[in-house]
Amino acid sequence: MSSETRLDWIRDDAAKINTAQVTAAEARQGQLTKPPGSLGQLEDIAIRLAGMQGVERPVVDRVQISIFAADHGIANEGVSAFPQEVTTAMIANFSQGGAAISVLAKTQGAKLEVIDVGAVSEAGAMPSVISQRVAAGTANFAKEPAMSEEQLALALQAGADAAERAQKEEMQLLSCGEMGIANTTSAAAIGAALLQRPAVDIAGPGTGLDSKGVSHKAEVIQRALELHGDALGDPQEVLRRLGGFEIAALTGAYIRAAQLGLPVLVDGFICTVAALVAVRINPSVKPWLMLTHASAEPGHAVIVEAFGGQPLIDLGMRLGEGSGAAICISILRLACQLHNNMATFAEAGVAEKLDD
Repeated sequence: MSSETRLDWIRDDAAKINTAQVTAAEARQGQLTKPPGSLGQLEDIAIRLAGMQGVERPVVDRVQISIFAADHGIANEGVSAFPQEVTTAMIANFSQGGAAISVLAKTQGAKLEVIDVGAVSEAGAMPSVISQRVAAGTANFAKEPAMSEEQLALALQAGADAAERAQKEEMQLLSCGEMGIANTTSAAAIGAALLQRPAVDIAGPGTGLDSKGVSHKAEVIQRALELHGDALGDPQEVLRRLGGFEIAALTGAYIRAAQLGLPVLVDGFICTVAALVAVRINPSVKPWLMLTHASAEPGHAVIVEAFGGQPLIDLGMRLGEGSGAAICISILRLACQLHNNMATFAEAGVAEKLDD
């Protein structure tokens, strides 16, 4: 089977949103004991989830959090404040429960899994860690394509596999995150290529670069954009040439989850870049992707504007790991509780708004 055949699935249509249940949920919101629209985005969340789940009263009890980890050859250009061995160390930290996303997942009662799709050093057998290693990091995209077509197919499939595990275990929500030293450089390069923007508009400090480091990062990205040139007109090729294995896996997870009819939370900068790639490859995916938090990484606002929509929260976060999305699980649950359990005007014996 060729890599092209193995990639055909990414363009298959996403599942359809149940518009009848959207209408029913909207009608219920109009009957609850509150002024119409007074709960703002909480109303919209409940209505969207009703359409995704195909029920009038949605629930978010069972959640899977999938974290994809990999390293990047572009780190050799001095674009990160941390060495690549941190990626493998953080995989261990996720497994041992010491990372922010580990704490959040436990608090939310969510299943946490970590997928090693290509750290430079192999993590070895660890609890909750799945090995789907494509290679020991990508190539340096400032000199050559980050990955081959075969490697791209494998990374996308790793994401699809995560979505299929969630469906098999009857999860009601998939939330994804990432880990990979230098992956903000890869994400910024992808964003600049997709939006045809100069690198300086999107490159940011990542794990803590100073202004000089950010300038160098932007210069490296711009040089790479010029190297790959006209090949960057196709979003799939943008991902192959500039992406990371974990970014490709995120893209695959978003596409496959949408095809399976599974709602997805999209974390900050890197995840939103992957979501933008997914939608550029397969526009039918977009209704299933929910933006969660506004990252403090400067390029995120540019990517969000291109994607469309509004993140639910802005807490000044830029950690990654799916941490902002994990926090928003609580918001989705509260939106469902309000939608499902508030009394209607008739039930409460409260007079509705007078007609004009």
